[in-house]
This record gives sequence, structure tokens and C-alpha cells, in this order.
Amino acid sequence: MTFNSFNFIIVFPLLFLLYYAIPARYGKGRNLFLLVASYLLYMQWKPIYALVLLVVTGVTYLTALRLNQSRHPRALLTAGVILSLLPLLLFKYFNFLNEALSGLLSMAHLQFHLPGLNWAIPVGISFFTLQALGYLWDVYYKRQEVEHDFLTYALFVSFFPSITSGPINKASLVIPQLKGIRPYFDSVKAVEGLRMLLWGMFMKVVVADRIAIYVDTVYSHYMNYTGMTCLVAIILFAIQIYADFAGYSLMALGVARVFGLELTENFRRPFFATSVADLWRRWHISLFNWLKDYIYIPLGGSRCSMWRNYFNILVTFIVSGIWHGANWTFVIWGAMLGVFMSIEKAFGWQRCTGGAWVKLFRVFLTFGAFCAALVFFRMPTVGDGIGVYARIFDFSLPMSVYFDWVPNFPFTVMGITLLLLKDLRDEYYPQRFPLMLNSRVAVRWTTYFLLVVLILLAGVLDSDQFIYNQF
Repeated sequence: MTFNSFNFIIVFPLLFLLYYAIPARYGKGRNLFLLVASYLLYMQWKPIYALVLLVVTGVTYLTALRLNQSRHPRALLTAGVILSLLPLLLFKYFNFLNEALSGLLSMAHLQFHLPGLNWAIPVGISFFTLQALGYLWDVYYKRQEVEHDFLTYALFVSFFPSITSGPINKASLVIPQLKGIRPYFDSVKAVEGLRMLLWGMFMKVVVADRIAIYVDTVYSHYMNYTGMTCLVAIILFAIQIYADFAGYSLMALGVARVFGLELTENFRRPFFATSVADLWRRWHISLFNWLKDYIYIPLGGSRCSMWRNYFNILVTFIVSGIWHGANWTFVIWGAMLGVFMSIEKAFGWQRCTGGAWVKLFRVFLTFGAFCAALVFFRMPTVGDGIGVYARIFDFSLPMSVYFDWVPNFPFTVMGITLLLLKDLRDEYYPQRFPLMLNSRVAVRWTTYFLLVVLILLAGVLDSDQFIYNQF
């Protein structure tokens, strides 16, 4: 059940009331309620796939329990990791690996091809698998105490606000909260959570879904549009995916906060980054930290030779690309970002030391590099990605740009402008121009009212699921 659905508007208040109806002294009862609710909500997509979630949860839980008692902890860890990854490999990557292997063998004039699997990918499998594996590795490296209470651990893996599209939470953040839930209703946290939910909804339905109308129109038939139109569309897609995913993450944090729980921050105004490295410290923060902790650092991180460090960066970003999808387009997207970051490191561009104009130039340059890689992220095939580049750099085409003027364009411009102003204020003037945090009741409630009106008037309320649900 997505946050922008009518079902959520009905179910969320009901869950809230039932949760706080359970006496605070029955902390385990509240956890059990959230666990059952999380599984029931997850089963709305395809009930049988709740077994996949349960298997990954059970394997990592039991493996972690046995690690400290095992004579061969590394072998046990390896077995637990492989068993936990099997569902992900089977559902998400089997067909991709099958096709890749068949292609390699055909180059050697060998014929081998297994039948493809036509199974839907369990929603959120990439997110909850990485979260469970992170816990397992932390237990192995003694960064996290093993959790003996299966109920607490199962809720950590399956908590419904974050299971489908993250953030990828660390056990050290969430499990202590689950074991020590506050004994009273925290009205301050609840109000903060509802603010997050409201602004996240605005980002999703007013900004992201409005932009999607234009982007989908252009890239469904990109050969019929000019290069300038394709360029505008990929810039808008960068804003779309930010508003979509950051909007989801903000709503997930907001829903969790209403229940008194804190989740990992996932976005921090990434389009004000002055380098690709800076952007990835601001974009999908939970995934970046996961990759850093469990891929980049174990490979050697930066404590190695210069060329080995570049190799580690490239491998980490290729893994990021593969995590996003079983397609060569995602591999290329990850590799491009890895190359950009390696170039930055080679020339010492990770830090911006110039004045305001240098910083502004670096912001635009970083955004341009991000958009350049996003072409492959957006297009379904490598050929289509190359085709978009060919259109953009075909200077024989007219310089005109397609606009869908009525009624989409005015709403799109309005949504992007408000999002930009909000991020600009949060980045450079966090203590000035408060609206939702204003000390005056009239200003706060007027802001809430106007946001609700804009969501109802300008929001695309019949849109599809969040982009990252497919990952």
C-alpha cells in the first residue's frame, strides 16, 4: 500500500488509533501489532511473497544467533549471506544472468540457455535484503549485539513505512527504539511526522507526478522530439526522481515518527552538492552508507594505492547500479558515476574551496554530470540511451522545445519553484522564513491549508506507485 493511495488515507489513522489503544506497559504487544500490520500491508501486493520476507528474516536471525557459538564463524556467515541473497538473485537477477551467460557462450559458438522465469519481483526485496544483511555483517564484526528476540528483529526488517522503498536502516538505530518504546504518546514527534508526511505528499503528487507526464511523453517516443526537448526531459527527470524518492522517504520518516520511531535520513538537498562525491553524501544516504560500510571499505576503501582506490570506487558504484536493476543500463549508469567520482578524486575536486561563483559553477557542473548518467538510468535499453545522446548532440535538429502548456505546464512550474525555494531556504537560510515551523499558529495552519489545497488541485492523485518500488 503506497502512501499516495486512498487506502492509506483510511488505514493510517486506524493503525494509529489501534496502536496507541494498546497500553504502554505492553510494549511487546505494540511491537506485535506493528509486525502483524506490516505483514498484512505487505501481503496486499502478493500474499505468497511474504514467505520470501520471512525466509530472509529467519535466515539472518538464526545465522546471527549462531555466529558467536560457531567454531567457523566466517563459513557460517558466508552460508547465511548466500542463503539470504538467493531469493534476490532468483527473482531479480536470474533472467539477466541467464541472458548474459548465454550471450558469452554464443560468442564461443556454444549454445546454452535456461528457460526464463516470468515471476513478479517481490516488492522491496532489494531493501529488506540489504537491511537484514547489514545487521548480519554488523553482528559478525561485533558492531552490533545479536538480537535474541525474534519479534523485535522481525519488526526491524519488515516495518511497513520503510520496507518497500527504504530507507535502509541500521539495526543500531532502530532495534534499541523497538526494545524501549516510549511509554506515552509524543505529540511533538507526531506533529513533526505529519508535517513530513504533508510535504512528502506534495513532492510526490504535485512535483514528481506532474513532471512524469512530460517526461513519459517525450521518452516514450524520443525520436519524434528535438534534442533540446530530450535535454529538457532528462533535466526534468532528475527533478522527478528526486521529488518522487525523497518524497517517499520523507513520508516514511513521517509515518514512523507518528508511531514514536526515528528512521534514517535519506536525502539532504542533493542538487546543492558541489561534487559527485558530495551529491552521494546527500542522495539516498542510507544506500550510500551501506555500500561504503559493506562494499567500499572491505575492498580497501581509500587506504590503499591510488589506482586501487579508483578500482574500489568503480566497483562500489557498479554494485550500486546492479542493485538498482537487472539491466546493462544500470551497470553503465553506476560505472559512469564511479568514473566521475574517480576523476574528481584524481584532480582533488571533492572539496569546493572557491567563492560563491565557483560554488555555483560546481553545483551546475555536478548536476550536469548526474543528468548525463541518468540518461541510461531512465531508458530501457543501452541502444535507447545512446539514441537519446544522439538526439541531444544532433545540432542539425531545430532548437525548439516541446511544452505541454495546458493544463500541465503551469502546475509543473509552480511545483518545481516551490520545491526549489524550500530546498534553498533549508540549505542556506534554515533559521529564516519559517512557515510550517512558524511560532504563529495562523501562519502554520495557513501553510498547512494551502499545501492541502495545492495537493488536491494540482496533484496527480491517480498516479502509479513510487519509482523506487520497482527496485
